[in-house]
Amino acid sequence: MNSKIIIAGLLGGICSFLISSALYGMLLQETFASMCGSATGTMRSDDEIIFWALILGNLVIGYMVAYIFSTWANISTFMGGLIGGITMGVLFTAGYDFIFYGTTHVMSLNGILLDIVVNIIIWGVSSGVVGWWLGRSK
Repeated sequence: MNSKIIIAGLLGGICSFLISSALYGMLLQETFASMCGSATGTMRSDDEIIFWALILGNLVIGYMVAYIFSTWANISTFMGGLIGGITMGVLFTAGYDFIFYGTTHVMSLNGILLDIVVNIIIWGVSSGVVGWWLGRSK
């Protein structure tokens, strides 16, 4: 993996982490809490969050997007990344969330739909940054 992909992955992961933290951790925290299903205690409190795992997960997604864009999709603009990210984000999130909804009591259907919308923003913007960096560093 070359440095272009590594830096793009880092930027995408950092962007994803920051947007996720703002949306899930601040703006929509109470909204999502109200949409939990019958399972109790599913969310960690702020002091229980395992930040290394949260950061690692975002970096893995950032690297995955950078690798796909650079190696397979040849995406190298912010708009190309935005569109590609929204597409991947909707497909990944909807697939995972609907399986999750069908097999657990953790989130209501409205919560699942809101999660998909939130992920459109996260995947779109962070993937747009990846696409921008890949085009900038040519």
